[in-house]
Amino acid sequence: MSERRDGQRQGERYGARNRERPGGGTAGPRKSQDIFDATLDLLAEKGYEGLTVEGVAQRSQVNKTTIYRWWPSKGALLGAALTGARQLDLEPPDTGSLQGDLEALLHTIVTLLTAPPASDIAVATLGAVTHSPELAGHVREFFAERMGREQPVFDRAVARGELAADTDPMLLVDLLAGAAWLRVVLRQLPVEKDFVPRAVRTVLNGAGAVTERHQL
Repeated sequence: MSERRDGQRQGERYGARNRERPGGGTAGPRKSQDIFDATLDLLAEKGYEGLTVEGVAQRSQVNKTTIYRWWPSKGALLGAALTGARQLDLEPPDTGSLQGDLEALLHTIVTLLTAPPASDIAVATLGAVTHSPELAGHVREFFAERMGREQPVFDRAVARGELAADTDPMLLVDLLAGAAWLRVVLRQLPVEKDFVPRAVRTVLNGAGAVTERHQL
């Protein structure tokens, strides 16, 4: 449990570091959103190999020396774009129930994997992390930041008695997100209308607060 909390705190610190700077405002140059949008657009169009800082500078109309001043490499720039871009922004749900919150989270993931340009960004990033240790590190930070933002969903569920206190939130997210990635990206199968609620019910049936070991 302490390891999960440590991961949550690391994610929160990383997110705060990338969203704010001393005195307020967004970390990065004044046109950071233009830079992030250009980075992800070019990633979707050209893949990671075709993504260059020069191309981002041209697309965003920001001098490349400004970009390098904030992000010293292509991997660092993409890592910042994944966390800070509007295209991949995530607002953790609060529907009043764990079932509803997880359905909302999974629906967001399915949408990201099926609707361009987010789907192209996800696939290009997945392909690149296996060849770039630097990018893999930034992607781990991206998911740590996301997990930190999603943690309140599980804290509320524990408080409502919907989850056991020792439930691993990351495992639940991995099971649901993994099902979506496998269905959409690897198997290239359509997502049925009832896929999201069915997947959530299947996972929660094995992770509910009332289980045999808690009844003993």
